[in-house]
Amino acid sequence: MQPEEHTVTHTINRYRSFRYELILEGVVVGALAGAVVVAFRYLIGSADILLNMILDYGRSHTWFVPVWILILAAAACVVSLLLKWDSLISGSGIPQIEGEIIGEIDEKWWRVLLAKLGGGIISLGCGLSLGREGPSIQLGAMTAKGFSRAAKRVKTEEKLLITCGASAGLSAAFNAPIAGILFSLEEVHKHFSPELLLSSMAASITSDFVSRNVFGLTPVFSFHITHMMPLGTYGHVLVLGVIMGAMGVVYNTTLSKTQDLYGKIPWGTVKLLIPFLLAGVFGFTYRSVLGGGHALVEELSTGEMALGALCLLLAVKFAFSMISFGSGAPGGIFLPLLVMGAIIGTIYYNVALLVSPSLSGLVGNFIILGMAGYFSAIVRAPITGIILISEMTGSFSHLLTLSMVSLAAYLVPDMVHCAPVYDQLLHRLLAKQNPDKKVTLTGEKMLVEGMIYHGSAAEGKKISAIAWPRTSLVVSLMRGEAEFVPRGDTVLRAGDKIVVLCDEASQGQLHRALQEYCETVAPMQKGQ
Repeated sequence: MQPEEHTVTHTINRYRSFRYELILEGVVVGALAGAVVVAFRYLIGSADILLNMILDYGRSHTWFVPVWILILAAAACVVSLLLKWDSLISGSGIPQIEGEIIGEIDEKWWRVLLAKLGGGIISLGCGLSLGREGPSIQLGAMTAKGFSRAAKRVKTEEKLLITCGASAGLSAAFNAPIAGILFSLEEVHKHFSPELLLSSMAASITSDFVSRNVFGLTPVFSFHITHMMPLGTYGHVLVLGVIMGAMGVVYNTTLSKTQDLYGKIPWGTVKLLIPFLLAGVFGFTYRSVLGGGHALVEELSTGEMALGALCLLLAVKFAFSMISFGSGAPGGIFLPLLVMGAIIGTIYYNVALLVSPSLSGLVGNFIILGMAGYFSAIVRAPITGIILISEMTGSFSHLLTLSMVSLAAYLVPDMVHCAPVYDQLLHRLLAKQNPDKKVTLTGEKMLVEGMIYHGSAAEGKKISAIAWPRTSLVVSLMRGEAEFVPRGDTVLRAGDKIVVLCDEASQGQLHRALQEYCETVAPMQKGQ
C-alpha cells in the first residue's frame, strides 16, 4: 500500500482544506526566504565595497594587479567546482524554478541553497556583469521547498509554496513586493488562482517587511523624476518602445548565440575563466561595466554623460553581460538588462533632444521608460516590468507612459516570433539535461490547475475529446462561483478552471497538454 500522504484521497482532501492555511504558510515562507535573501544581499553589498577597495589599491600599487588576476582565476575555479557539485545553480535560477513547477526538474534544495549562496557571492563579488534578483528568486524558492519537505506537505502544496518563495525572493531583492507577486504569477507559475494569489501576497509582503527592517524604507533607486511628460511628447514613447523591442530581439538572439559558442568549450573552468579575467581587466580600465550597475543608473540621471561615452558604455556593458551570463556563472540578468535599458533610453533622449528641445529636463523619464521597455521586450512580462520600475523608483505617477512603452516593446519581438528569454533558457536547460539523471519520483499524486482560454483548442469541446495524458483525470471544474465534478461529455467553456489529478511522473506531460489545448489561442480559420 502507498503511504497515506501519497494517496488520491489525501491529496484531494488536502487541496480542499489548505486554502486558508496556505496564507499562514506564505507568511512563514516569506519570513524564512526574506532572511536568506537579505543575508545574500548584504553579503553581496559588502563584497562590492571590498571589490572597490581592492581595485583602488591596485591602481596605486601596480604590483598587486597580477596578484588580483590570480585571485580571480582561483575564484573561477571555486565556482567551477560548485557548478560540478550542482549544475542547477548555473545562471539566474529562474528557468530551474519554472522547470520545477512543471515537474521536469527536481532540485536538491539544501545543496542549491549552499552552492548558489557561495557561487553567487563569488561571481557578483568579483565584478561579473550579473544581477542578484535571479539567485534571490532561486534561493527563496529553495527555502520554501525546504520548509515544505520539513513540514511534509503534499506535492501540490509544495509547488504553491515554491512559487511563494520565488515571490519573496524578488520582493526582498528589490524592495518590490507587488512586482514579486506579479512575477511569480506572470512568469513563474503562469496561472492565477485565489490560493496562489493570497499566499504569494502573504509571502511577498512579509519578505519585504524583513528586507526593509535591514535596508530601510527608501526605494532601490534614489533619483527622483520631478516632471511629467507633456502629451505632445508621447510619440517619442512609442518610437522608443519600438526601438526597445528591436533591441530586445538582439539581446535574446545574442544570448542564445553566446551560449552556443560557450557550448563548444569542453572545459567548464575555462568557460568561467573568461568572464572572471575580463572582470580583472575592466576593473582597472573601465570599472563602470562591472557588477549589476545599480550606481550607474543614478549617474545616468544627472544627464552629464556625453553621447559618445553612452554608446561606448552600452556596447561594452552589453558584451560583458553576454560573456558573464553565457559562461554559466551563478547570477541573474534582471539588473544588468535594466541598466542597459536605462542607457538606451538616455541615448535616445540625447539624440531626440537635438530635434525636440521640448524634451529638456526629461532624462529621468527616458531612463525609466528604457528600463521598462527593455524588460518587456526581453522577459515578455510587461505588467511585472511596469510595477517593478515604479516600485524601484518609488513613483507610480508614470504608469501611462510605462504601459505605452512596454506594450510597443512587447509587440516587436512577438511579431518576429522571438522567444522570451526565460522560455528560451528553460528549453535549453531541459534539452541538455543528462538522460541518466532522472527526476526523483515518489509515486505521489498531483493536482494541477489549468484555465480554458478564449479561442483555445479546448473551448467548446467535450472533456473526453481532449488528448489528456493516460495517467490523468479531470476531477473538478469551476465555472464562475459553481464547482462540480465533470463528466466525459461536459463541454468546456472559456474561463473554466479545471483541476486535473495525475501521477507525479506525468506532470510535465500534463503541463504541456494544458498549454497546447487550453492556454494557446488557436489561429482563426478563413470564414470565421
